[in-house]
Order: sequence, then C-alpha cells, then structure tokens
Amino acid sequence: MTARSDARTNAAPALDLSATRAAVWLSATAFLALLVLYFVGMDQGATSVFGADNTVIHEFIHDARHLLGFPCH
Repeated sequence: MTARSDARTNAAPALDLSATRAAVWLSATAFLALLVLYFVGMDQGATSVFGADNTVIHEFIHDARHLLGFPCH
C-alpha cells in the first residue's frame, strides 16, 4: 500500500444528511421538545399533580413557566 491509499482508508466517513435521516432527527427533537413543554406546563403549583405539599418541581421551573407564558396560580 502506498501512503496515498492508506490515508484514504483512515479518513473519517462522510456525513449522511439524507432526507429520511433528517426527518427522523427532526421528529425526535420535536417530540422531545413537546414532552418538555408539557412537563413544564402541567404542574400548576397550587394544584400540584405530584401531591398537595410537593411543589418542588413547580418551584424549580417557576421562572421558565413565566418566560413561556404559562399562568402561575
């Protein structure tokens, strides 16, 4: 083998940007974003989904809720 052919075999593979692969990544990312948005929006604090005295999740994401336009209480 020459140095030229050896360099070709060690080169990084080309990036696959096919339409199908891009659609799968877009769908997965959109689903994850909607799941996070639902999680942020579902706990209202005063009527906590996770229990009456458990407002840890609400307090942890409180400012993000206001930034996204969710009403607080």
